[in-house]
Parts: sequence; C-alpha cells; structure tokens
Amino acid sequence: MGAKTAMVCKVGKDFFGDNYIQNFKNNGVSTAFAKQTEKAATGAASIIVNETGENAIVIVAGANMLLGQEDLQHAQSAIITAKVLICQLEINPDASLHALRMAKENHVKTIFNPAPAIVDLHSDFYKASDIFCCNESEAELLTGLPVSSVEDASRVGLDLLQKGCGSVIVSLGPQGCVVCQSINVAPKLVPTITVTAVDTTLHISFNAM
Repeated sequence: MGAKTAMVCKVGKDFFGDNYIQNFKNNGVSTAFAKQTEKAATGAASIIVNETGENAIVIVAGANMLLGQEDLQHAQSAIITAKVLICQLEINPDASLHALRMAKENHVKTIFNPAPAIVDLHSDFYKASDIFCCNESEAELLTGLPVSSVEDASRVGLDLLQKGCGSVIVSLGPQGCVVCQSINVAPKLVPTITVTAVDTTLHISFNAM
C-alpha cells in the first residue's frame, strides 16, 4: 500500500524461512530485523477452510517463540521511530509486550491483535494498546463475556476500554465490526458489504511501520 515497512521476526534456517524473507524483499518490506536461527524450524500454520469460507487454524510457533528482547533491542531504531507498530501473539508474549512498551514510551501509535488469545493476558497489554483489535472468540476469552451480537460486542468493547485500551475494535465477521473509542461515547457499528465468502483467513504478523 506504499507504507515504508519493516518486519521484526525470527524464522528458521530452512526452505520456509528463506522463502518468507525473500517474499518480504519482493514486496519492499525491510528484512534488516528478520533473523534466521538453526535452533527451531520456521513457524507454520495449518489452515482448514469450510464451504462457507470460515477457517480453523492450528499454529506451530517454531522459531517465532525465540524472538526475544535482544532482537528487539537490535530493532530499537525502527520501533521507536515508526509511525505505527503492529503486534500480536504468534510470538513470545513477553516480546510483544516489550515492543509495545518501547513504542508507547516513544509516542508511536500501537495496534495490538491478541491472536491467538490467552486467558492470562498481562494487564499492560491493554494499557500499551492505542488500538486493541480482537474478534468474537478472542473477546470472549479475554473478558469472560459472550459475544454473538452487536450489543454483546459493544458491551465487551467498553469492558476492554476500562482495562486501559485507547480504543477497541471487535470484529464480527459478516456483521462488520464495533468500534469503541470512549466509555462516554456510544459504540459505533461499522457494517460490512455482503459477499459470498471464499476464505476468511487473515494472517497478521509482528510489524514496525
């Protein structure tokens, strides 16, 4: 889309790792902080898509989990001077949280997607997220509240705001998404366009932009 982008990640010294890095280069993404290791295979995901386009994903994290604070210090210049930092949980949660804190301390806008969601998410993830973006199942796991309607998503979004998020987006598949920007402002539904779904798979990786 034209943004100057860098990937901070760790992959294996294998066929998949080589291809990931080459793909980034082919698409103009800086690989200065994309490191390879012989200690683990490149992370992989097995994705099954049903006839309605819905997916089920099994993740084998592999080298993703070896990304640590030393790697983030190496990438510090990119993280603290970025306009936007995007993080998720397919890497070690401690690494994601450390990166968010680094960015937040340097006034970089932070976007956090808690996927795959974990029950004991550190409270600082909420406070370090300018935009906290989750789907229905992730929102349910994090708040303990059911999410099956726009009203449910609105209630959950407000609950997440109270945990410290700057703003919250709860995606609802074909219903669109609910945006909560303040506990004093009514949540807003952003509807989607009705389509025949083929594949709803969306893969968000740990980026500095």
